[in-house]
Amino acid sequence: MSDDESLPAGVERRAIGGRDRLATRGEPVYGEPTDGGWRAWDAGRSKLGAMLELGLDTGLSGGESVLYLGAANGTTVSHVADFCGPTYAVEFAPRPARDLLDACEPRENLFPLLKDARRPETYAHVVESGLDVVVQDVATRGQAAVAADNARFLAPDGRLLLAVKARSEDVAADPDAVFESVRAELGGTYELLDEARLDRFHADHLGIVARPKTTE
Repeated sequence: MSDDESLPAGVERRAIGGRDRLATRGEPVYGEPTDGGWRAWDAGRSKLGAMLELGLDTGLSGGESVLYLGAANGTTVSHVADFCGPTYAVEFAPRPARDLLDACEPRENLFPLLKDARRPETYAHVVESGLDVVVQDVATRGQAAVAADNARFLAPDGRLLLAVKARSEDVAADPDAVFESVRAELGGTYELLDEARLDRFHADHLGIVARPKTTE
């Protein structure tokens, strides 16, 4: 167990399976190693896990209300729900959404939504406004536009935790050029607070922490 103060409450570094790992307490979801109710959080399968491993200042402290865009089969969002408050999990594809339902079953605070993150108006009647965090991990063009469209759900001091996938924007473009373009587009809606390349765990990905720009 570790007292790493950079980690939110409910996330610890623990010796599981013979090595030091991030971990949360909850029911296993994807065959991850466990120890005494704690489950290893595999940063190689989770962009948010990679952001925490790399020490980004996510602003997470534990207990936050969360909108998670691109929940897939629940690998990362299940860890988020282990240490956060109400967590809305948006996933567009029916097949992974079925697996997501299994991850939600033992987590009363995890709410699955079979919706398209590019159309937030379709879940605006379900997701509360004034949320603490939006986590975005979607494989689509226009990732900055998705983040801008979903800013409506964030509190003024909320956080966007965005994993930018360069190859989803343009498979042939230089990732650095893609990241610069995304930064520029995000700048219309968000103030960028921290960032790091995630290549140690995920090739051609950039992790970004941002907050909504305040209107004068």
